[in-house]
Amino acid sequence: MSLSISSWKKWFADHRETIFRDFFTFLKFKSIATDPVFASECLQCANWLSEYLKKIGLDVEVWKTSKQPVLFAKQCKAQGRPTLLLYHHYDVQPVDPLELWESDPFEPTLREGNIYARGAQDNKGQCFYSITAIKALMELCDSLNFNLKVFIEGEEESGSRGTEEVFQTKKKDLESDYLLAVDVSMPAPGVPAITLGIRGILTMEILCRESNRDMHSGDLGGIAYNPIRSLVEGLSKFWDAQGKVAIPHFYEDVKILSKEELAQFDLEINEERVKKEFGLRSVCPEPGFSLGESGTIRPTVEINGIQGGYTGEGFKTVIPAIAKAKVSCRLVPDQDPEKIFSHLKDFLQKQLPEGMELKIESDHGSKAFRSSKDSVIAKVAAKAYEEVLEAPCKNILCGGSIPIVAKLSEVSGAQTVMMGYGLDSDQIHAPNERFGVDRFELGFLTMGRIFGKLHGQS
Repeated sequence: MSLSISSWKKWFADHRETIFRDFFTFLKFKSIATDPVFASECLQCANWLSEYLKKIGLDVEVWKTSKQPVLFAKQCKAQGRPTLLLYHHYDVQPVDPLELWESDPFEPTLREGNIYARGAQDNKGQCFYSITAIKALMELCDSLNFNLKVFIEGEEESGSRGTEEVFQTKKKDLESDYLLAVDVSMPAPGVPAITLGIRGILTMEILCRESNRDMHSGDLGGIAYNPIRSLVEGLSKFWDAQGKVAIPHFYEDVKILSKEELAQFDLEINEERVKKEFGLRSVCPEPGFSLGESGTIRPTVEINGIQGGYTGEGFKTVIPAIAKAKVSCRLVPDQDPEKIFSHLKDFLQKQLPEGMELKIESDHGSKAFRSSKDSVIAKVAAKAYEEVLEAPCKNILCGGSIPIVAKLSEVSGAQTVMMGYGLDSDQIHAPNERFGVDRFELGFLTMGRIFGKLHGQS
């Protein structure tokens, strides 16, 4: 049977009610892997997904880890033909602050063409349009003329530590020609783009202690060095007056791209659109670099959270015993997370007053990743995008991080590209996450065209 766009559209229309019923079931699982409270929900979600993949005709294995299980599914009967490996994850971000959600984050709600739920886009939405396309493929074809593998992990949002364990024993299973990670965004509605790189990440938790217990600010004010003040002063010195990171050796391994290297990527960011979309009051590009460059090819340091003392209703005149902060870095190729952590830790220790206790622990880290626009899978994905959206496909870089992709690419030995139908406005790590019904269908169609091209039909 033909695998033309029209055949994929017809299949989707014929199965529309079932598709979204099953998708909503998938969304209802509270698979917040970063919080141990939801461990059973994560397992239930993995088991449901495993059974679903079996029903659509794939051979499924559940790979146990010290954290959440990995689902590995395949249909590999086409000898001598290429193998495509798909990457997704079924875990989702925490929902806090819950009071800002307009509807229950785990009761999917359709409003004005968007599905609202935690994971609606990241990554359950993108995962499920891929799975739906596989289901259609299995029904539209008597047999596949390429080999298909699917890798769905359960802890992308918390660093993939358990997931990495399977690489030691499952390398042979993961060997593939092409790797497609469907977990990123497009520049704007209707603008196709393949993602050829992501930044690495380093996250850490910092504790600054002054005393054994909280103190009265009248009795000890002017005597005890407030740990919040100490921590804030230290953190503020991470940047110089111009906004460059002031941590020694931070930029040591950062390569400056040539004009020719920059030209292969679309790094343009519309400042006014971003300000309007997110309600930004100000922007802070790295001196000497554009907004687009600052958000993709340059490393950053960010304070993600800080706490200490009393922050409840009313007032409490206290000098707290401790102050805490969560800090992360986005890294670019050749930067090593362990080296950056060591430099940052040494620098911060030198900023604190004598005697102040500092504890700083690295949570997780991964290196940056870049791939080629000239690979077979990049060309296939770009062409599929263009046929579905009827617009030229851009080559872009992602400022975010998918910790496992670089390692999965290495282990599988595959040419790698990333793609997706997310938008910056989907609020994927915030309340009221959403995903457009139209983009879900477009994602399905694009995956269908990719499968069709690998199958040997245009």
